[in-house]
Amino acid sequence: MAYCTGSCMCHEPLRRPFDVEHVTQAVRHVFAERVKFHAGQAEIAPGITLHLVGGHSGGLQIMRVPTARGSVVLASDATHFWANIRRRNPFTLLHNLERMIEGWITCEDLADGPDHIIPGHDPEVLRRFPAVPGDANTVRLDLPPSG
Repeated sequence: MAYCTGSCMCHEPLRRPFDVEHVTQAVRHVFAERVKFHAGQAEIAPGITLHLVGGHSGGLQIMRVPTARGSVVLASDATHFWANIRRRNPFTLLHNLERMIEGWITCEDLADGPDHIIPGHDPEVLRRFPAVPGDANTVRLDLPPSG
């Protein structure tokens, strides 16, 4: 919230990924006491943890989730694509390159292997993991990927 309502938003390239209506709605949720802030690391449910990594945006967090195949990291925008983290190739829209790279290391430390890190925008996720029956846009991350 501090990032998307702060001075970074004075710069068009940094505010480009944000929609003012979504930010406004998030602020309304804060005032309605529907938001809980977490700084650093937090357990939000048994075994499910949030970890602050930054990089793409100032307050970017990743989530570690225990599954039947091991700990999976939902990397969100910490890595848009598998190629970003595996090739150490950052995407260009970022707040802090050093924190992005350190975030990749955190993802790797928390996940039980490279296929346990789930990037935020990679269409390969939908192709490599088994779909939930009846919903081609939802996949089973608790099952191993194919190929």
